[in-house]
Amino acid sequence: MSKKHDSDMTQGVVWRQILNFAVPMMIGLVFQQLYNTVDTIVVGQFVGKEALAAVGSTGTIINMLVSLSSGLSAGAMVMISQHFGAHNDKRLSDAVQTTIVVTFLLSVIITFAGILLVKPMLRMMQTPDDVFDAAVEYLTIYYAGIIGLIFYNMTSGIMRAVGDSRRPLYFLIFSACTNIVLDLLFVVVFKLGVAGVAYATVLSQLLSAVLTLYVLTKTDAPYAIRWRKLRISYTEFKRILSIGLPTSIQQAVTSFSNVFVQAYINILGSACMAGWSTYGKLDAFVLVPMQAISLASSTFVGQNYGARQYERSRKGVNASLVLSEVITIALGLIVIFFAPQLMRMFTKDAEVIEFAVLFVRIITPFYVCNCVNQIYAGALRGIGDAIIPTVVMLASFVAFRQVFLFVNKSLFAGTETYLYGISLAYPSGWVMCTILMTIFYRKSILFKAKDGEDARALKDKLRLERKLQRSRKHKA
Repeated sequence: MSKKHDSDMTQGVVWRQILNFAVPMMIGLVFQQLYNTVDTIVVGQFVGKEALAAVGSTGTIINMLVSLSSGLSAGAMVMISQHFGAHNDKRLSDAVQTTIVVTFLLSVIITFAGILLVKPMLRMMQTPDDVFDAAVEYLTIYYAGIIGLIFYNMTSGIMRAVGDSRRPLYFLIFSACTNIVLDLLFVVVFKLGVAGVAYATVLSQLLSAVLTLYVLTKTDAPYAIRWRKLRISYTEFKRILSIGLPTSIQQAVTSFSNVFVQAYINILGSACMAGWSTYGKLDAFVLVPMQAISLASSTFVGQNYGARQYERSRKGVNASLVLSEVITIALGLIVIFFAPQLMRMFTKDAEVIEFAVLFVRIITPFYVCNCVNQIYAGALRGIGDAIIPTVVMLASFVAFRQVFLFVNKSLFAGTETYLYGISLAYPSGWVMCTILMTIFYRKSILFKAKDGEDARALKDKLRLERKLQRSRKHKA
């Protein structure tokens, strides 16, 4: 099998390279969102409001543990893209074999931890009694089969790191279509309810993982999986951890904090819960272009950083910002104007639709801030700096947001203002994160380095200059 699916992003027109790489990922992310969205539509239309709330409200619990694997996947992508850009085949292969071993170990841990944490987390979210049992059933089945999702995320990440975003897309489309067929079969024909959509999802995700593993096993490229040579390279493992672990922690803690956000929503009853989860499904689709372009930017920066082409990296970041803002604004306007009609795809309950439309029209205008902070965070991770995005996002999305929600509840509980305050909790964190990420990006090595320069040497030089400045101030 040839390397024709690779994409060397160190040459060619910048915006076109990013867009060509991002578009398949956009389509792929849309189909990935279809997994849970189709589950939500099927139970909302064929089972009932309580089942809709049960399936829709589990996303925060799922993401809490899945984010551990997606963070490490981001770390692996950065290392693989840098080795690919530097044409270092030995280290590229070592990074891939290490990633596969770590993925297996992580799958075992997340499966057992997830099943054990289902009931405690649902109680922590103050899940209403009429939703609790269905949510337990859905989450238990989901975590029992989560190995498919984890392996797909990791293996598709390997393929994207070397510029192949098309084949992961094809496999995802196939498995998402399979999920739709199985959803209807298990729920409408076999009457399995919430359990049916859970079984459909895990079986479809497992299928996509098998397909990506097959491709990586059969290729003759240096990033191939070699099952007999699987081992952990501690050099690569430490580098993957140094980038991926902070990202994992940030995403896991953010997801955990969102459990408390869900608890503030759950207080208002199953109709508000269903409205929030329905808004969340639409929100996920609008954010897809930004997420895809951020991932493309990270890979683009990683490859060019590895090749010491820093000016080209910066052009990639700027092009990514423009592309993500334009597309996100266009989609946001469509969603705002047609929110009631879009919500009727999920449910016919007027009260649920009213809540969902309210959330859409308050939160959607702030997506422009998310474009900035996600692109800059992706760029910093692309050069191997995961600490700053982690700290900034934890401060903005966790600490600040929880304080905001606590104050809102203390001042406005039992009033109409309370609901508006909850709606503004996410946007307020996005605004703070955007301000901080802009400051740190402009202070980064990527923003200052000149082409061909040794980035590590420049870091040492700047660190020494800062020490000398502090010393002079102290003496003065």
